[in-house]
Amino acid sequence: MMKMDYKTIKVGLKDGVAVLTFDNPPVNQMSPQFVEDFREAINGAFEIEKVKALVLTGTGNNFVAGADITQLQAMKDRDEIYQKALEGTRFFNSVEVGPKPVVAAINGNCLGGGLEMAMVCHYRVAAKGVNLGQPEVLIGLFPGAGGTQRLPRLIGLPNALEMIVMGSPVRSEKAHQRGLVDEVVDQAKLLETALKAAGRFVSGELTIKNRMTRNMHDRLPSAAEKKAIIGFAKGLAEKKAKGYIAPFMAIEAMEKGLSYDIEADIEREVELFSHCAISDIAKNLIGIFLNSRSAGRLPRTKGITPLMINKVAVLGGGVMGSGIVNPLLKEGFEVMLWDINDAAIEKGVASVRETFAYPIKKKKMTPADLDDLIQNKLTTTTALKDLKDVDLVIEVVLEDMKIKMDIWKQLDVICRPVAIFATNTSALPITDIAKSLTDPGRMIGMHFFNPADRMQLLEVICAEKTSNLTLATSVAFCRNIKKIPVVVNDGPGFYVSRQLGGLFGGSVYLVADGVAGSVIEEAMVDFGMPMGPATLSDLTGIDIGYHVRENFEQRLGERYKMHPLFEVVYQTGCYGRKTGAGYFDYSGSEPVPNQKVVTAIQQYLDENSVTPKKMSKEEVVDVMLALGINEAALIMEEGICDRPQDMDLALIYGLGFPPYRGGVLRYADKWGIKNVYEKLKVLEKQYGLRFKPASLIKEMAESGKTFYQY
Repeated sequence: MMKMDYKTIKVGLKDGVAVLTFDNPPVNQMSPQFVEDFREAINGAFEIEKVKALVLTGTGNNFVAGADITQLQAMKDRDEIYQKALEGTRFFNSVEVGPKPVVAAINGNCLGGGLEMAMVCHYRVAAKGVNLGQPEVLIGLFPGAGGTQRLPRLIGLPNALEMIVMGSPVRSEKAHQRGLVDEVVDQAKLLETALKAAGRFVSGELTIKNRMTRNMHDRLPSAAEKKAIIGFAKGLAEKKAKGYIAPFMAIEAMEKGLSYDIEADIEREVELFSHCAISDIAKNLIGIFLNSRSAGRLPRTKGITPLMINKVAVLGGGVMGSGIVNPLLKEGFEVMLWDINDAAIEKGVASVRETFAYPIKKKKMTPADLDDLIQNKLTTTTALKDLKDVDLVIEVVLEDMKIKMDIWKQLDVICRPVAIFATNTSALPITDIAKSLTDPGRMIGMHFFNPADRMQLLEVICAEKTSNLTLATSVAFCRNIKKIPVVVNDGPGFYVSRQLGGLFGGSVYLVADGVAGSVIEEAMVDFGMPMGPATLSDLTGIDIGYHVRENFEQRLGERYKMHPLFEVVYQTGCYGRKTGAGYFDYSGSEPVPNQKVVTAIQQYLDENSVTPKKMSKEEVVDVMLALGINEAALIMEEGICDRPQDMDLALIYGLGFPPYRGGVLRYADKWGIKNVYEKLKVLEKQYGLRFKPASLIKEMAESGKTFYQY
């Protein structure tokens, strides 16, 4: 008697074909229970005589969306990972060389281990528009169940390298063109087509032996071709994957594999995979992935049902406002754009159109699609009274408290009491802005980052009286526009802007001590930051940085007193890219040091009898990171944020902190809090109060705690 029902798999029988339907919400993940059920269901179907073939399919939007990485993250022993992975590959091998044909009916996302499962099947039918891929590299891994050996056999080595090393999924239509799937059909015809394919095996038209992926060698390159392709891939990886190990190990698995002994090649893949999986880099990236999924889920909002947001008003059509409109339109919201006059509205709509230039260039949408989107989903107005029925207002007007409060006082009367009010301010106290409302509980901060249409981070700031319902609704909205919400409390600079001054703030002390600016730039880029402090300052505006420092000095006290050298740089009037020159001169084809700023800095050093100081890049990084870690601890002490995982996410997605290092607080734990504390004490003696260790750092160093324990 065939078992028809498992905890995660439903089994049906139709004309001698067993249909295994995966049902393991939310994404048909390969959890331990799923793996157990799948193994039992497959082996059971193989043993029952009346079953002549099998069809595997999924439910909802997923076929199988990969392995359960929480299980992998919990493993600390390389040998344990190796044995588990080897066991899985041997089971997949047994399916591929098994006694009965297996057809994959790919109904939805087929990723990671899901694609490796599909590739051991003897025939693959995919629904139109679904994603297939090996994205493991994005979490510091690479395929560990035969993916590096089977994918090149099906689509050729160059295409396989692209999918595995870059982690790029492909749609089923492209997968069909490349040979990864055999047929692409409408979703409604998927199971019917798969059953017909199974029937072709039963009738003898197709044979298992000829359809085994392991027996397909015609797409594999010659030895000379392989050497050239692998050499090119290594060169590209060295440029684009600095600091990571998974891309290089994946390349090695393919370089040393792709022989006629696929099982030996897969065992080598598993060996490399286990080394990769146990690394700090993989642990960090897996942590980031899991923390991204849980961001914004706070105890205070547990059990609260968010309000439905359908219609959103954006106040201000400038660069930031138009950038915010972009994801709202893409995700299907009704959007109302308000600005002060018709000219501003016209300019704002033009800016919104510009934010769609890239997807149009990449042919992900057409100009006609954009016209339809704007026609059907975007309305404009210069009258605040027209906002009377919106569900959410996002204000992006001038950073002027009087202007903002005047607008909110009007909207407090105009809008429905259930409407959520959000300000995008990056500097003004949101608690003070909320005082303009009858119910300050409906006010929250939504700090988007420029360019808002592409930056994933959204800092959600709770004012003193922000209600739990307002917070829950705001977090849900952030998720709906594909942003990662990091929730913090109101305070000067919130978290990201404040930490920017911490992580990069040490540079002015080093320059004032005689360290060459070029060494600091190179050190931070080598560490993994997308740019050094001078380049970033030029990009954001030296004048903006100056006013932020003024604000911090006024609101946070003596520790944040502006360094006199920064005052010297500000007084040059060179504010960065927008003025043509800052720390660098942008008038030529390539940026070069700006002699006006160079001269001003040198004059300051001469006046203070400072001579050039040699410092290694490692020493520079220690100074910069020590201040950043200390800043995070101070922010925690002040109650701005107390979740290290969220703080690390914010720096990774907001400031480009290298993901493979896990975040500034994960880095601190690895460095050792006691070592951080000792370093800060030395720096305080050298550079003053700015580097004084936070009380939290001192307490953790003495008690042996870590941030992630804390």
